[in-house]
Parts: sequence; structure tokens; C-alpha cells
Amino acid sequence: MNVEVEKKSISEEKYGRVQSVIRWLVLVVFLGWIFVWIMTPTNTYQQKWKHCLRAKTESVLDTQGANLLVYTSPILFIAALGCVYVHIANKGKDSDMKKRKKHEVSIWKRLVLVRGPLGIVSATELAFLSMFIVLLLWSFSIYLHNGFAKITHKSAAEQGVKVWEKRLASAAVKLGLVGNICLAFLFFPVVRSSSVLPLVGLTPESCIKYHIWLGHIAMTLFTAHGILSIIYWAVTHQLSKMLEWKTKGISNVGGEVSLVAGLLMWIATIPRIRRKAFEVFFYTHYLYILFILFFIFHVGFSYACTMLPAFYLFLVDRYLRFLQSRYQVPLISARLLPCQTLQLNFSKSHGLTYSPSSIMFINIPSISKLQWHPFTITSNSNLEPEVLSVVIKGEGTWSQKLYHLLSTPSAIDHLSVSVEGPYGPASTNYLRYDYDTLVMVSGGSGITPFISIIRELLYLSTAFRCRTPKVVLICAFKNSSSLSMLDLILPNSGTPFDISNMQLQIEAYITREEEHVLETQSHVQDIRFKPKATDAPISAILGPNSWLWLCAIISSSFIIFLVLIGIITRYIIFPVDYNSNKIFSQSLGSFLSMLAICVSITMTASVAFLWNKKHNDVEAKQIQNLEGSASADKEVESLPHQSLVQATKVHFGVRPDLRRMLMEVEGTRVGVFVSGPKKMKQEVAAICSSGLAENLHFKSYSFSW
Repeated sequence: MNVEVEKKSISEEKYGRVQSVIRWLVLVVFLGWIFVWIMTPTNTYQQKWKHCLRAKTESVLDTQGANLLVYTSPILFIAALGCVYVHIANKGKDSDMKKRKKHEVSIWKRLVLVRGPLGIVSATELAFLSMFIVLLLWSFSIYLHNGFAKITHKSAAEQGVKVWEKRLASAAVKLGLVGNICLAFLFFPVVRSSSVLPLVGLTPESCIKYHIWLGHIAMTLFTAHGILSIIYWAVTHQLSKMLEWKTKGISNVGGEVSLVAGLLMWIATIPRIRRKAFEVFFYTHYLYILFILFFIFHVGFSYACTMLPAFYLFLVDRYLRFLQSRYQVPLISARLLPCQTLQLNFSKSHGLTYSPSSIMFINIPSISKLQWHPFTITSNSNLEPEVLSVVIKGEGTWSQKLYHLLSTPSAIDHLSVSVEGPYGPASTNYLRYDYDTLVMVSGGSGITPFISIIRELLYLSTAFRCRTPKVVLICAFKNSSSLSMLDLILPNSGTPFDISNMQLQIEAYITREEEHVLETQSHVQDIRFKPKATDAPISAILGPNSWLWLCAIISSSFIIFLVLIGIITRYIIFPVDYNSNKIFSQSLGSFLSMLAICVSITMTASVAFLWNKKHNDVEAKQIQNLEGSASADKEVESLPHQSLVQATKVHFGVRPDLRRMLMEVEGTRVGVFVSGPKKMKQEVAAICSSGLAENLHFKSYSFSW
């Protein structure tokens, strides 16, 4: 037994060393990549380094070779390393659960902004945002200085314009160049299965605000770039250039179409439009296809390689999501709560694991073939190995239609559902940090991520008998009917568990009722479905070793892409440019390069998907008939339910005094998690950042997907 423990310890130590090496290697490569961006506007890069790189790569990959080497390959290398890093982290996840590490909270993690246009911002986020703004200002100032230095009265007169007009045109171009820096980072936060973000402890859900920041800055710069260009053409009587589509060089029409698409997306992000017409916002965002396509036509594929890496990773992720969404999954049962809330229970494969607070996107064709909606997964992959559950609050049009569909008297024996995901954090911060107490503050349906966290703690206390932090759940509901959501805390599984092992305290607040209204209560309705034979349980799209498969897809597809680019350059572009008096169309070259990207990603991702689908199909056949045996349909034992009732205290007609309650929490390290309305998050963040209680450490869960 000691030998096995010693071997496991050595293995964990080896994995730890590998992770450390990966982190350091990633840091070095990333800093080198940032250094390139810092040097890009300088004469040293533009006149020396750039020409040297082109001379060594142009014969094989044409003009884009240098940019592919300097801007694209480092990030894809980091992404491949990130896949290996996350794979190793997942293998050591169980050991991390058993031994929580104590971390001192740095001042950089303190909140510095709570209210304002940026939202809730920590010192670290503000520091990196400031450095990014400095990079933009540095680039613009150097570009402008070098550009203006070349403008003289003589050079302006040769083109028939004035000096200030030439400088106006130069400033317009430089604004576009600086906007491209934002574009290079824009797609990183929206890659759902990102291997880059976990390297710095981030998740796509928590990074959506960075995407918003980058989008606003980019569109401000691109809009200024477009307006100044039009002004220059107008004052120099060259408005006809707006219709210019060159065979070689900048194509103005492409830039104008790209800008219009970007402006439509930007307008749709106005908070009032997004809140009241979310579908307009959602579908307008698909204009990113036109935006990127015509941006590449505008600047040429060679220059577009500067923003390619993030978009390349996005394309890989998007195609894998497309493959997964083509198949329907078996819906076992549904539980309808009296508060216009329902729980959907799906069959899943045993090999599919996910972290608490993970998200899954759901599409129900009978309601809408196009709409996809994200929902928090409330089940635990360890406690419920055969079932995956999500909770849906009937607040929007789509969810209300679903609730009405399932609550009608007519019998529904099958419901077609497609999914994407799950997507979630690679690690669980509330377990890695040695918290004495976890305070979870929720409003309405914001309780759903906390259900999954409590179930995870329940699993740890039952399976490993390890000490878990005390949990204080503060939940606010409008009506007493919403109290039925607390019943979802207990998993309906055959796995034995004892809630008394946890220190759980629930403070429920009913804000719009003075007392419990029994008339509004109704029994929970359970509906069972009969899955079709063609339905397959939800499984990891790339199997249990999905991160290694993703690493293979990223690396092999990029190699195939380089080979295709080499073939296109050698046998299509060079014969025209070098062996004839003709000029090969830049737009056609850009189109062929984009086609090469799509072909390489499609080939490698499809092979990986089909290979793992065979394995998933074999596993699906081995799953026994779920009817009657699914854990979602088993009744909860009375003892855990009684313990839950005893741990719950209900307050009517009042709102929680969050300041008093948080200040009274004992413990040297208290994790404060909040999920709910914006004002609630701001209030909790303000309390945690006030400095009155040094033991409070803030974490927010968002539904901004």
C-alpha cells in the first residue's frame, strides 16, 4: 500500500514539474510575442527585421510567411502547450481536491472598481488594461511620428495635396493599424474550449467583459479610421476612391463593408437593445463573418496574419461545436417546479466529467431551430455519473414556451434536443484556496451555479471524508413559490450521501410576500420521456482525452495549412507574379488562403471527431435501458431532505442585509461568491472592497454568454 502511495506521489510530483516547465515556456513565448507588438511600429522592425524575415520566408510562403512566423505560430504553440497543461491538470484533479493549498491573497486581486462602465474590476485587471492602453498609445504615437516624418511640402505637392491633408490621411491609416492590435486579442475570450485562458486561471465566462472592452476600443478606432479616410477623400475631391477595389494593395470597398458590419454589431450591443431585443443582438453578431472576411479582403491575407491566431482558435472551436450540435441527445425526464422553473435531465456517458458552475448550450428545434441558450449545469458528474441536469427559469420568451410545452396536459413522450458543451473552469478555485467559509449570495435563478458547487462539496465530504468549508447560502426570491428551487440542492441519485457531514446554512429571503402563501404552492410535476434509438448520450466530443485531441487538431491543422499555402504559392501565385507580366489578384490570394484554413481545420477536426464518435457509440450501446433506472427519477431519501429543511431559515417581506451578514461571518479566509442581478453584484463587491473586513474575498458568476 505504501509503495502505491509513493508511486502516486512521485507521479504527481512529475506532473507538477511538467506543468511548471509549460508555464515558464508559455511565459517566455508570450513575452516574446508582446515584444514583437511593441517593436512593430518602430523603424527597426519595419525597415530591418521585417525585410530580413521576408527574405527568408517569401520564396516558400510568399509575403505572409514572415507574419505567420512572428505573429501566428507563437500563439498556436502556446495553445498546443495549454492543451497539454489542462490535460495534466485534469489528471491531478482528485489529488487537488484532497489537499487544498493555502494561498495568500495579493493586493493585486483586490477590487478597485465596483461601479462604472467597466463593471467590477480588480487591481490586476486594471493594471493589464492600463498596460494595453499604453501599448495602443505607444503604437499610435510611433506610427504617427514616423509617418509625419516622411511628409514634406515637396512630397505632398507631388501628390497634389496639402501637408495637413496628407497628415490627415496618415493619421487615418495609423488609427486602423492600432485597431488591428485590438482585433488580434478580440477572439481569445470567446473561444469556449480555450486552452490559452486556463494557463492564467481564466474562463471564457469570466472573460466576456474583456471581449466587450476590446470590441468597444476596436470599433472606436476603426470608426475613426473610416471617418478620417472619408474626410480626406472629400477634401481632396477623391470620393470615387470609396468604390476602389484594387488587384494589389488596400481595397477600400472591403474595408467599408467590414466597417458597416462592425457598426451594426456595435449598435446591437447597446444595453437597452440587448436587454429588450436580445435576439437582435444575438443574430446581428453573426455579422462577424462578413466583418472578418471583408477585413481580410481590405488589408490582404498577409497583413491579416497579425490577427489570425485568436481567430484560428475560434474557428477550431466553432467547427467542433458545429459537429457536436448536429446530433440529438436523449432527454430522460423533466421536473416542473411551481415557480415557472424546470429541470431537464439528460443521459450522459460515464466518461464525461465537468467542473461545478459549468455551462451547456441547448437548442430545441420544436421551439426554435436557430436559438441556442446557455444554462448552468446543476448535477455533479461524480454523484450522478449517468445524468446531466440543467435548470431553466421561465423568464424569457424561449424558456416560457418550453415551460408551457411541457406543462400542457397533452402527453409528450419525446423532445428533440441538441447541445453544445459542457464548458466550464479547468479548476475549482473554492477548493484550491483554503477557505474557512464560503458565502454564496444569489438572486432569483442566480442560485443555479451554487447548486452545483454545493453538490461538489457534498461529494467530497461523502466520498473522501475530507473537511469542507462551512457554506452559507443567502438567496433572495420574489415569491415563496421559488423556495422549491432549494429542493434542487439535493441530487436525486442512488449514490448514498449524508448532508449532515456538511456545515450548511441557508438564509432564504422572500421579498414580495409578507408570509408563506400556501395557495400559490403546487406539487412538483415529473415528466418522463422515451429517447429515440438514434439519440446518443451526452459525451465529450473528443473523448476522455479531449485536450490531447485538441492539441493534435491545432498543431496538425496548422501544419496542413502551411503545406497548402506553400502549394498555392509555388504552383498558383508564383507562375503569375514571377513568370508572366500579370499581377495575381490579392483578393483571390486571400480567398485561397482562407479556404486553406477552412480545409485544414475541417479535415483534422472531422477525423478526430469521427474517431472518438466510434468510441462513444460503443459506450452508448453498453448503457442499459435508462427508463426507471435513471438517477433523475429516483426519489430523494427523507433523511437528507429533513436535514436540508433544518438548515434553512426563511425570511418574508425583507431583503437581506448583506453588509451586516458578511461582516458577521467568522473565519480568517471567507470566499464570497455572488450570482444574480447587477446591483446585487455591485453591492457585494463594494462590501468586499471596502476594507472593513480583510477576510472577504470576492468572486462573481456571470450569465453574459
